[in-house]
Parts: sequence; structure tokens; C-alpha cells
Amino acid sequence: MKIDVKNMKGEVVSEVELPDAIFGAPIYLDLMHQAYVRQMANARLGTHETKVRHEVAGGGRKPYKQKGTGRARQGSIRAAQWKGGGRVHTPHNRDYTQDMPKKMRRAALRSALSVKAGDSEIIVVDELKLDEPKTKLMVKALSSLVGGDSALILIPNKDSSPDVIRATNNIPDAKILLANYLNIRDLLRFDKVILPVAAIETISAYLG
Repeated sequence: MKIDVKNMKGEVVSEVELPDAIFGAPIYLDLMHQAYVRQMANARLGTHETKVRHEVAGGGRKPYKQKGTGRARQGSIRAAQWKGGGRVHTPHNRDYTQDMPKKMRRAALRSALSVKAGDSEIIVVDELKLDEPKTKLMVKALSSLVGGDSALILIPNKDSSPDVIRATNNIPDAKILLANYLNIRDLLRFDKVILPVAAIETISAYLG
């Protein structure tokens, strides 16, 4: 699959071949959904906790005698129907982690990238570079590249494009991500993917 390569001004400067095995792979919507649900579930801490009857302080004795009061029999003032009593059917600590084989996760990423490529939502740039690490310069560059859409910017390594990384931090509709940290949630969250030519090799090694 051939695609235009642009500079930071949005001008077409050359052309590059994207590997069909990654950007033209079969699209499995169910696999993408499973990978997304897994990632969101694994991000949950599961630390929610409420106290049940035996965990609530107090209520050690019967509040009043069994018979003769005209009231319903009660064994403890810490039963669920009492104010300050224990809770029933409420959340408790649990592990939400879901497993998914690596091959399936990477197939889901290839599917998502193929959808993006098919919808012309992948923007390849020759080099991520700014004259200064200024947010306004990055906003101008993004406007030229993606218009008003949100953008996921992939970089090949931590040392590449430090000015761009710094300038992007304050832009709410853009995110910088290492290419080998690519994940299904970010791919589906952002409208466009900005991909430097240098990051194509990283993605090919990761997903190829």
C-alpha cells in the first residue's frame, strides 16, 4: 500500500510503501472489540469495597426481646435494614484481569491499523521536527496535517523529537506514544494516526 509522505506543513514531499501484512490485513471486528474490552478491564483497580454485616462495628447484642414488643423480631442493629448496618449485594475487592493470547492482541492491532489505513486516517510524515518546543507551533502543524481531528502521534523511540513531545503535552486532542507501545484503546480513541517514516520499521518489527 503506497501512501503520501508529508512534511510538518502538510505538503506532500514523497511516497512510501506501507507493509500490507500490517496496514492491509484482514479486519476482525470481534477481535478488536475483545482486545479493547480486555485493555479497559485490565486498567481497573478493583479496589472498591463495602462492609457486610459481620464487618460493621457494634450490634453485639439483641436490641430488644423476641416477643411482646409488637415490633418485628431483630437480632442485631447492624443488619442491612438498620441505619449504619452492613450492606448486601454491593461491590467488593475483585480482579478484573482478562487474558488474551499475544497473537490475538497483535492481530487486533493489525485490524485496527488496516481500518485506519482504509479510511485514509493514517498520516505519514517525513520527520517530526519543530523550530522551537512551542505548543502553538505544534497546534499549527496538527492543523495542517489533520485539520480539527484528534491525533495519535507515534514516535520510534524516547530520544526522537524531544521538541515535539514537549510541545504536544498541553494539547488535549493529541497524544505522543512510543510505536512499540501501540494499543487498541488509543488507536480507536483518536481520529488520525500520525506516523513518522522512522516509526514504520518499529511497527513492522513489533507487528510483522
